[in-house]
Amino acid sequence: MNQLRRELESYVQHVAIERGLAKNTVAAYRRDLERYVAFLENRGVQRAEDVTRAEVTTFAQDIRDGADGGAPLSARSAARTVVAVRGLHKFWVLEGTTTDNPASEVQPPSVGQRLPKALTIDEVRRILEATENETPAGLRDRALLEFLYSTGARISEAVSLDVDDVFVDQQGPGPGMVRVRGKGSKERIVPMGSFALEALNNYLVRTRPLLVAKGKGTPALFLNLRGGRLSRQSAWTIIQHAAERAQIGKEVSPHTMRHSFATHLLQGGADVRVVQELLGHASVTTTQVYTHVTVDTLREIYASAHPRARL
Repeated sequence: MNQLRRELESYVQHVAIERGLAKNTVAAYRRDLERYVAFLENRGVQRAEDVTRAEVTTFAQDIRDGADGGAPLSARSAARTVVAVRGLHKFWVLEGTTTDNPASEVQPPSVGQRLPKALTIDEVRRILEATENETPAGLRDRALLEFLYSTGARISEAVSLDVDDVFVDQQGPGPGMVRVRGKGSKERIVPMGSFALEALNNYLVRTRPLLVAKGKGTPALFLNLRGGRLSRQSAWTIIQHAAERAQIGKEVSPHTMRHSFATHLLQGGADVRVVQELLGHASVTTTQVYTHVTVDTLREIYASAHPRARL
């Protein structure tokens, strides 16, 4: 293993352990940086200190059309790759591997804002009601769908839940709560509404005991029909099948449920920082992408509330 690849491994270990990034994020970093190191090796660069700004700039350009030998990347994927490269060079300087940072002034390609697609409240209702409530699989599917819409959890967060992560306040009629482990293993507590609680209770009482008996025993909340933990792929399929049965004429994914959760909260008057906390966003800027859908609502409020708003 040459020096470049040894230093790459050190950086990947750094982002995984010291920065606590999620496994999927670490895997993406590794793929992007392995492509970068291969590019450098093909140009005869063997040491970190020999990398120049020209190499970094050329790589950033070549990955857009695949001129480096890899698959062409979209602006968004290319921007992520350049960010990873910048982080690698910054790490090398901090660790004393190199004395300068040739990537410091190389900017990622501009990425247009990709606005989330939200379902209407009626479309969500139709999806939730499109499950079979009298079969074990149907009760589980309804619980999963209600949970996703009630909490705004990512699909990876939902399938990684254990039964003990869900709890109800026995002292009052308030909402149930769930402990969600988000990106970077950060935990947050999210409330659940009565519809999600009812669906989860039906699943836990009537279905989960039957499913867990088929497996080897697992604390997982959502199980597949063999008694093991439900996978992300299976959860994705559950959502798509429900959308098809509900005859929703648009693409519906797990993230669509998350988008809809955030959009409907903001439309209902929720503060953007509260929604940020519920979604587990590190920055409110990430959450503010959802506010575009509330423009009509803002106009209505302004027109009805401002004394000089008549147009």
